[in-house]
Amino acid sequence: MKPRRPAGRPRYPLALRRRPVRWEKQQPTWRQARPALIAEALKRAQARPSGNWYVVGATRDVHRDRPLSVTVAGRELVVWRTADGRLAAGPGICPHLGAPLADSPVRCGTLVCHWHGLALDGGPFAGWEPLPVHDDGVLVWVRLDQVGGEPSTREPVVPPRPEPSRSVAAVYTGVGVCEPEDVVANRLDPWHGAWFHPYSFVDLTVADTPGAEGDGEDGFTVDVSFKVAGRLVVPVRALFTTPEPRTVLMRITEGEGVGSVVETHVTPLGPDELGRPRTAVVEAVVASSARPGFAAARAAAPVLRRLMAAGAARLWRDDLAYAERRWLLRSTGRFPG
Repeated sequence: MKPRRPAGRPRYPLALRRRPVRWEKQQPTWRQARPALIAEALKRAQARPSGNWYVVGATRDVHRDRPLSVTVAGRELVVWRTADGRLAAGPGICPHLGAPLADSPVRCGTLVCHWHGLALDGGPFAGWEPLPVHDDGVLVWVRLDQVGGEPSTREPVVPPRPEPSRSVAAVYTGVGVCEPEDVVANRLDPWHGAWFHPYSFVDLTVADTPGAEGDGEDGFTVDVSFKVAGRLVVPVRALFTTPEPRTVLMRITEGEGVGSVVETHVTPLGPDELGRPRTAVVEAVVASSARPGFAAARAAAPVLRRLMAAGAARLWRDDLAYAERRWLLRSTGRFPG
């Protein structure tokens, strides 16, 4: 039986599956998950402008006493907070003799090289040049014009999110042996959800797919129930879109938690020791609810963040394997899609 589509916020957050279908008895989705449809959605995503911005981590990952060390397309970068709390970013190689600035401390907002004491306050100095950096309140972005090769923009494409005062945000980061397109393609295949992740999703139906000509809102509309325990589920309708080439956004449009988002961002790291591409997945889950009880949940935000990140990690254990398999087959000329 096709699950009834949620309409607005239900009276109760949980629903009971009255006629649960066993995993092997659910409707096959391989005919609907047409490779050409996924490929076209991926192609449109790749054609959207990014302004050369790359997500490099969570806002909470940038500490006062040490820099955040990241690699984008083989380039070592460091990000830290200056004395006035602003973010500074730039090369992670000291311009003096090449020390790894990632291992250097931050003192009173100044990054001090631990080899010879070259001090960087975030401005150009001694051959070190800063890079544009943006903190959107949840994630940190760095602009790399030489890597992206597109016309640059002043700020990255940040999807609309619930108000911070009425939401809880958690960030998961993982790394896979694949290219960014393999991760984006995974997210543009919603049909695999209930088959590949039965511990999290049930009763999944793709209600609408993007047309041949997409715009900023073209995407996949999905009716799905998040599994809680046993037969208890949370049914929602969600829209998957690609606001820029390395971001897939899932927004709950009907049901519990309307407006909540899951942002999946991918960043190329560079080759591993075997020459294989490595890609970082930085996923921000921003949950919100109009229910009075959500205020109590926000009071326990540190615990809730850990639970949200753990749920994302479990899903990405499987989805990174999906993306890695896709890259392996593509790189050896065996991918059937």
